[in-house]
Amino acid sequence: MDNRLVIIPTYNEKENAEKIIRTVFSLEGDYHILIIDDGSPDGTAAIVKGLQQDFPERLFLIERSGKLGLGTAYITGFKWALERDYGYIFEMDADFSHDPADLRRLWEACHNGADLSIGSRYCDGVSVVNWPIGRIMMSYFASVYVRKMLGVRIYDCTAGFKCYTRKVLEAIDLDDVKMHGYGFQIEMKYTAYRLGFRIREVPVIFVNRKEGTSKMSSGIFGEAFWGVIQLKFRKFHRR
Repeated sequence: MDNRLVIIPTYNEKENAEKIIRTVFSLEGDYHILIIDDGSPDGTAAIVKGLQQDFPERLFLIERSGKLGLGTAYITGFKWALERDYGYIFEMDADFSHDPADLRRLWEACHNGADLSIGSRYCDGVSVVNWPIGRIMMSYFASVYVRKMLGVRIYDCTAGFKCYTRKVLEAIDLDDVKMHGYGFQIEMKYTAYRLGFRIREVPVIFVNRKEGTSKMSSGIFGEAFWGVIQLKFRKFHRR
């Protein structure tokens, strides 16, 4: 099963929506895209709807009533994908901080034996462009903290550029995922690790967004800090 779905959550991404969709569809490989829009007041969903006329069998949209959290957006997308015949399910940002060309490298890692591949900023040094040094340090040491606390050999624990094979998402109880921001990314990786899946990091260059506004907040890091402590004592079972 080689069908590939790229899930892209959006909130006020009118500057990037059309460009990221057309760029993904220009790549080699039959990618489908699922946009999950959290009621963007800037008209992001309307842009996607217009593009659905150009890509009627490849571009899909779920509209939600408001900002319900990154984690719940991905959970909604995962469930949607599992109801269909997708074998590879990707997470990607809309703002080009994740290079769409790297989708193929993530897919190749899973196609060649990994169950989950991670587009990693830190597995080969620090590969971040145009981030303030304070944000780099916070992100980098957040991953160090997770590695030490949970005992996982993952260098970029908060990465949001990933490819899941279908069997990983089938095995995880998606209704039991607790965290919504950075913590969501940590929880999903750690759950896959504890369930015995093979995880591979693929070095990528992360570029800070050029257009639109970052959705990052200090509360996201607070959730991740306390959530990791709770993860350390949780029991994990396959669904």
